Amino acid sequence: MTIRKTRADTMPNSFTLTFACKDRPGIVSRVTTALLAIGGNIQDANHFNDGTSGRFFCRIEFEVPAGVPKTSVEENVSASLTPLDATWSVRGKDERMRVLIMASKLDHCLTDLLYRWRIGELPMDIVGVVSNHPRDVYQHIDFGDIPFHHLPVTKDGKPEQEAKLLALVDEYRVELVVLARYMQILSDELAGRLEDRCINIHHSFLPGFKGAKPYHQAHQRGVKLIGATAHYVTGDLDEGPIIAQDVEQVSHRDAPEQLVRKGRDIERRVLARAVLYHIEGRVLRNGRTSVVFSD
Repeated sequence: MTIRKTRADTMPNSFTLTFACKDRPGIVSRVTTALLAIGGNIQDANHFNDGTSGRFFCRIEFEVPAGVPKTSVEENVSASLTPLDATWSVRGKDERMRVLIMASKLDHCLTDLLYRWRIGELPMDIVGVVSNHPRDVYQHIDFGDIPFHHLPVTKDGKPEQEAKLLALVDEYRVELVVLARYMQILSDELAGRLEDRCINIHHSFLPGFKGAKPYHQAHQRGVKLIGATAHYVTGDLDEGPIIAQDVEQVSHRDAPEQLVRKGRDIERRVLARAVLYHIEGRVLRNGRTSVVFSD
């Protein structure tokens, strides 16, 4: 009997390695030598030496011959990086990140993420949608087979609501939580549990235009530039490491409603960009800031 190999059996396996450590001579040499030992072929590489923190950051896309398992890759990487006291991660290109999306009544970011996911622009697995509003608020949205969870927030019931949320995170083995204009403040405890795996989108009027109707406040102050910021969630409200930002010029001709429309467009694309950067392993935490190897 002749066993025929399929194209998948002979195709190389693709991985992405990200790591950070204290800067010192020879780091790149150590890592590339370890990859070479298993037949690794580097496809793309980016690195950054932060002179302020003295830290070294690196992201490498590489291929290994068919048949080389991920465990072998991790063993070689560990042998090269453990002596450097590095934090590192290896992820296969075919490993799709498990993502939970949270939203409130404003659904423009939610629908945009769903669209980009459906057309393959965001290669991830959406394991659920959570909202503090009931399902009928989103009657016009086709969630398909994505589970929807209504977790209302009451004055005294926030701890219970967050406990249910964490239970879903554990049940679905969630790797990333996306706050797609989720209009509730997370507790310090919840923010800590989701550290470096929870992304929020915010208008860039911080700290001058907090509270309700920020675009109306901006209009009253005659702003000439509006924007949006996507950042990791921390216990300090809207102070987490920034991942992506964008701006657009406006003028005195723009009424508050026009600022809102333009602001929503910016929020959609900035959040989508931040999510893509995260699931592709392009964001490395650097204290209160971040290193982003954009595509």
